[in-house]
Amino acid sequence: MRPSRRRFGALAALLVAGSLITGCGGDDGSASGGNGLEKQTITVAALPLVDGAALHIGIKQKLFEAEGLKVQVKPIQQSTQALPALIKGDVDVIAGANYVTFFQAHEKGTLKLSILSEAAALTPNMMNVLVKPDSPIKSAKDLEGKKIAVNIPNNIQSLTLNAILKANNVDPSKVQYIQVPFPQMGAALEKDQVDAIHVVEPFLSDVQKKLGARVVVNGGGEPVTGVPISGYVTTQEFASKNPKTSAAFQRAMLKAQEAAASDRKKVEEVVPDYARIEPQVASVITMPDFPSSVNTTRLQRIVDLMVSGGLLKDKPDLNTIVFQAKA
Repeated sequence: MRPSRRRFGALAALLVAGSLITGCGGDDGSASGGNGLEKQTITVAALPLVDGAALHIGIKQKLFEAEGLKVQVKPIQQSTQALPALIKGDVDVIAGANYVTFFQAHEKGTLKLSILSEAAALTPNMMNVLVKPDSPIKSAKDLEGKKIAVNIPNNIQSLTLNAILKANNVDPSKVQYIQVPFPQMGAALEKDQVDAIHVVEPFLSDVQKKLGARVVVNGGGEPVTGVPISGYVTTQEFASKNPKTSAAFQRAMLKAQEAAASDRKKVEEVVPDYARIEPQVASVITMPDFPSSVNTTRLQRIVDLMVSGGLLKDKPDLNTIVFQAKA
């Protein structure tokens, strides 16, 4: 297994597919309490990924309670699964929401996006392209004409990998992306159903350990190092109707992000529980950056990448998308 790095990053295990499952009980939180919040309980659809660790740190450290909030977690397999629920108001926030899906939905008018907090930004080796140890593929150039497994086609993985391939004089149009859920990628590689897998932690370390798989492309390398990939999002309608609740959630999240960024141990403590991985794996996986602010300059990087990659037609006004708490 690879040694851990100082800057760690990882996206972790996906839970079983299915309907949203309530993570903790409680009332609907629609009535205002003595703290002046419009809602006492906020429902968060969360992926069991390491880039959403701050949410669980915030719950464990009672940062939301300190703001007068109760957080109700509903696990999901993909953030796209929760999009209809967010639009209908069945959930209030999506944690670890990949920006590609939600910027696209915003552009199409499916929803008016509001970003309450950032979740994760790319770090080197947090998601890599792996091949079997005896594979003839030795470099990025060798991926032309090959099948590469990704979790969701035409999304954050192919977007960032295409940028890396172009930087290495590889034609992305000659690569065939095959949809394979993260937990199944190791088996797909072993059975030669694909030539390579673009995989994230903890599956990355797990596949390397079990199959002796080799890294042929650093998926968090230049020119995408530091690109923000996910956040905590809601709708502008929810934020405008619940400004105090949204501000309270944002304050707690930014504190939790800071805790995740400053102390890896805090991440390691919560990940095994909600991501269903072994503590030993959590101790060595590469973590993403956990931004402790909502920075439009940083977010502009993913927007620019999406426009250049053909996943957005126009650049949105980030100043209207990023939630700004009123003084």
